Amino acid sequence: MSEDNLFSPDEERLIDEAFQHLIDSYLQTKHRKKVEIITKAFQFARQAHRGVRRHSGEPYIMHPLAVAQIVCSEIGLGSTSICSALLHDVVEDTDYTTDDIKNVFGPKIAQIVDGLTKIAGGIFGDKASAQAENFKKLLLTMNDDIRVILIKIADRLHNMRTLDSMQPRKQYKIAGETLYIYAPLAYRLGLNKIKSELEDLSFKYEHPAEYKDIQQKLNFSREELNNIYDDFTSPIAEKLDALGITYNMFGRIKSPYSIWKKMNKNNLTFDEVYDILAVRIVFDPKTLADEQSECFDIYLALTKIYKSHPDRLRDWVTHPKANGYQALHVTLMSNSGQWVEVQIRSRRMDDIAEQGIAAHWKYKDAVSFEDDESELTHWLETIKEILEDPQPDSMDFLDTIKLNLYSSEIFIFTPKGELRTMPQGSTVLDFAFTIHTYIGTNCIGAKVNHKLEAINYELKSGDQVEILTSKSQKISPEWLDFVTTAKARGKIKQLLRKEERANQKFGEAIFHEFLEKEEAEVDADKMERICHLHGINTRDEFMVALGQKKIILGDAERNIIKGESDSWYKRFWSSFSSSSKDKEKKAEGDVQADVDVKKTLIINDMDTHKYTFASCCNPVPGDSVLGFVDEKGHITIHKRKCEVANKLKSAKGNRILTVEWQIENSLFPVTIYIKGLDSIGTLSKVTEVISKKMNVNINKLVIESKEGLFEGTISVMVHRLNDVDTIQKELKKIKNITTVARKEE
Repeated sequence: MSEDNLFSPDEERLIDEAFQHLIDSYLQTKHRKKVEIITKAFQFARQAHRGVRRHSGEPYIMHPLAVAQIVCSEIGLGSTSICSALLHDVVEDTDYTTDDIKNVFGPKIAQIVDGLTKIAGGIFGDKASAQAENFKKLLLTMNDDIRVILIKIADRLHNMRTLDSMQPRKQYKIAGETLYIYAPLAYRLGLNKIKSELEDLSFKYEHPAEYKDIQQKLNFSREELNNIYDDFTSPIAEKLDALGITYNMFGRIKSPYSIWKKMNKNNLTFDEVYDILAVRIVFDPKTLADEQSECFDIYLALTKIYKSHPDRLRDWVTHPKANGYQALHVTLMSNSGQWVEVQIRSRRMDDIAEQGIAAHWKYKDAVSFEDDESELTHWLETIKEILEDPQPDSMDFLDTIKLNLYSSEIFIFTPKGELRTMPQGSTVLDFAFTIHTYIGTNCIGAKVNHKLEAINYELKSGDQVEILTSKSQKISPEWLDFVTTAKARGKIKQLLRKEERANQKFGEAIFHEFLEKEEAEVDADKMERICHLHGINTRDEFMVALGQKKIILGDAERNIIKGESDSWYKRFWSSFSSSSKDKEKKAEGDVQADVDVKKTLIINDMDTHKYTFASCCNPVPGDSVLGFVDEKGHITIHKRKCEVANKLKSAKGNRILTVEWQIENSLFPVTIYIKGLDSIGTLSKVTEVISKKMNVNINKLVIESKEGLFEGTISVMVHRLNDVDTIQKELKKIKNITTVARKEE
């Protein structure tokens, strides 16, 4: 930012117009018309940010104005939130304090501004070590006043809309953080429209080529989609008009990010994504009591026109999602032979779907959030339990929270018939921990629909579950491999740490007794040697293993303590360290290219060859990639769309490096997925294309045939991404092959 004495007359005019637009929008809402305090907040913020500019060069006050506009028009909040949005950067960026805000605008606005100031600069700020603590502050403010996080999401949305002015490295960090945390938060709070825009903007900056390609294909398909929409909706409109229903009907095109995600998840091409078009019917019920029954009346009317997909009816009317979303989703077969999803909502349901928590307030006649006994309240209680966990690992903490942000819901019944909402993928053990920590800790299994199942059994919607317990059950680290809910993971880790501290204390006692018996002392160097002897990194880990009886002290430790047979130890350590280093490399999940990778990449404008390629995503020259530098200065190269990279961008964004491919003289592993009709000669044509035509070696070929179809994978080594594209195009030309896609690890 730079300081100027004054803005130009044109800039002053733009500021005044933006403020007037905000006031006009506010006056159109149903909120009480407190224009005076909003004007006062604007003048205060305008003076505080006087002469300051954003990275883009525009007056800084335009940012708080834009955030306030989003808060008012897109989230639907009132004067308190609008004032807080206008003032949200004043305490952080100027000499004014929270007390100044309190004296001028009162305690409530000051409290919200203070909450926003505490989590300023993104969730994690610039220091990776503070990330979990900053995120805790974010979640704690949600519990104090939900408006803090709603304004923060509006702030992030405007930052994403104006991300062009930032450097690529900053764009990756902010986009990654947005996709990993803010979009799921928006979803959980019911802000579906904002959630979709945050996802699309993150996608645009992280994968610009793929984003542009899908946008172009959508534009090219728009006329065809419009024709499908007109043909499909014409008989529906006639039917609804005949029934005397007041409604609006419109088409919804799947977002670029949703399309790209589906293509990657299911190995599809753009043309194979069948549900790009959806139809939404928003109706005005005759009375609020008739709302649910009218949803089903419309559904029945539609099924008399088109055949419905038997497995694609989603009833969120009688069982709302945890974020309050209600609608009836049905998939119908159009006359052109395409499946089209239809979403049926009342006007109230539509408002809640678009504006989330703010719409709940509107329909509850301004009942406070604290009094709203919704699933969201239960979710916040779960978050509070996680926050009580004293020392979470930052990445684990993120994962734990993320699991409860973005999961689809299933409905589980207790033995007494009570309904509970759980994230999809939940196990018996997850359900046990939602009841009580004691029940979870002592869970040995469950009766699911009166049938005995193990603790790792994955529950399905509609299951009735009775948890079975035993006092002799002991908690195990393996439980973390199959629990999915935040509460279960948090409690298991907490209990394991408690057990670890007890083992460490016991190990210290054993070691002290051993030293007393040998009449010896151990310095730091000898302790390090003993740890290395057992392949352990730290003294604490050694004591835990000793307490667990995984290590028995004997001659080897005695020799090190007394300095005897030092040459034997050196011989042992030289052979051990080389093998343990290999193990460490494998454990890190990174693989060094088998050939000379010198000058393959330019990292942060520096020509370097000191890096490894992440085996979690196996980047190939031409892939969109980034670098991550760890605490030891080691650089790992990931694809930008890699799930591991997404977590790193969110949690340790200051360690992200920009990366460009330079010379493509190395070989990289790639796996290609193929599927098609099983016929004689197809496999020989596949190998002919790859080996003879493309002159590429096949490392591994796995094909399985069943009931007239085959599918499998081909592992090859290529020089660049273009090679993969060419192989895929050639394979698609082979008769009877229906699907060819690069398989993500």
